[in-house]
Amino acid sequence: MSKTIRIASGQGFWGDLPIAAIKQVKQGPVDYLMMDYLAEVTMSIMQKQKLRNAEFGYARDFVDVIEQILPEVTAGKVKVMSNAGGVNPLACKNAILNIAEKAGIKNLKIAVVDGDNILDDIDRLVSNGHLLKNMETGEEIATVKDDLLSANIYYGAAPMVEALELGAHIVITGRVTDTGLCLAPMIHEFGWSFEDFDKMAAGTVAGHILECGAQSSGGNFTDWETVPDMEDIAFPIVEAHEDGSFVVTKHENTGGLVSQMTVKEQLLYEIGNPEEYITPDCVADFSSIQLRDDGPNRVKVFGIKGKPYTPYYKVSASYLNGYKFSSTLVYYWPDALKKAVRGGEILKKRAEMLNLDIQDFRAEYVGFSGCDETPLPEKFDRDTPQEVQLRVSVSGNNKAHLDRFGKEIAPLILTGPSAVTGFAGGRPKATEIVAYWPALIEKKAVKPNVSIFTI
Repeated sequence: MSKTIRIASGQGFWGDLPIAAIKQVKQGPVDYLMMDYLAEVTMSIMQKQKLRNAEFGYARDFVDVIEQILPEVTAGKVKVMSNAGGVNPLACKNAILNIAEKAGIKNLKIAVVDGDNILDDIDRLVSNGHLLKNMETGEEIATVKDDLLSANIYYGAAPMVEALELGAHIVITGRVTDTGLCLAPMIHEFGWSFEDFDKMAAGTVAGHILECGAQSSGGNFTDWETVPDMEDIAFPIVEAHEDGSFVVTKHENTGGLVSQMTVKEQLLYEIGNPEEYITPDCVADFSSIQLRDDGPNRVKVFGIKGKPYTPYYKVSASYLNGYKFSSTLVYYWPDALKKAVRGGEILKKRAEMLNLDIQDFRAEYVGFSGCDETPLPEKFDRDTPQEVQLRVSVSGNNKAHLDRFGKEIAPLILTGPSAVTGFAGGRPKATEIVAYWPALIEKKAVKPNVSIFTI
């Protein structure tokens, strides 16, 4: 019989259900726990945290999860793969070693994969001809270099495979591909060749299905009303086989739903050209994917084809691109909408009278009957809303000017249309706009680092 391993999704983003990963380990057998914390903007948030405190810059709630499952990890029941390291994977490693030491745990091996953070290396790379042109505009990164907040390379599965071969119980990374967190255990366990691109594509597709947590087990599902016990929704599990096929499932007697439709919706997530899903490990052909039912809450995935990888890594950078804020007021009957529209007009005119440098001004008129205790079916009349929320959003490059405009919101209560409420939280303050800068870099220009630490 061919070998089978079970890889469980435990986190779909930074801030996902904290209990999900613990349940995956406690409620049934899994060989690997895959925890994905990073989105494109997350790195810039973590970078700002690290600037304020050198010991921050990683997903600190990941440490809390590990503390709960350390007995299973040290007993060899499960290994953990996570990009929770963010921009400071060494600090994340230190925090876990600290709780392990306090618990009296011995022989715990933690691997750190880093080298992805190139924020301090931009000048050298540019001088060597790596211009990191924006993939959408063609501009060189030098045009925003002084405003950069983060710059990270998406490494693939290879350094994580190396970490597993060094005996790591927990692998902590910086910015790697989400799919690589799942593919790496398959390569390690099955001895797959990195040049077997059908197998690389199979592991990549499996990772894509797991990377968003419960999104493939009934969460955020179009037919959400068919999903049972969503209060206790289970996260998905992949049962992977040596031949590259796998089954998507979940623990028995748990909430949620795994069906062909839940899996298909996740497969379509963030997909451009389905025949060319590009990763550092391969180019997966999503049009080759075949699905069939394999029992209740079990979907078999097979037939996946792949093509050779490209000579490039993707770079995810972010930079400061001005400031913004939003604020709201609620206008009540009579003529709620008319009042809200007039309130927005007044605020815009007052900004002009103050000569404030505001590039974008937007007034929105949101909802109705949210403040009315009468049941909605009796009050559902879009033509005569009982109240309307005015939401004003502005942006620009002059933070002081936006902060000055923020002082105009509350006064509108007594200097504009009547029957207004819902102002809370004090004067709105402008916050940074973080813009995204996607680029490519030749693989030969950079190299990941793999380190192993033992307690």
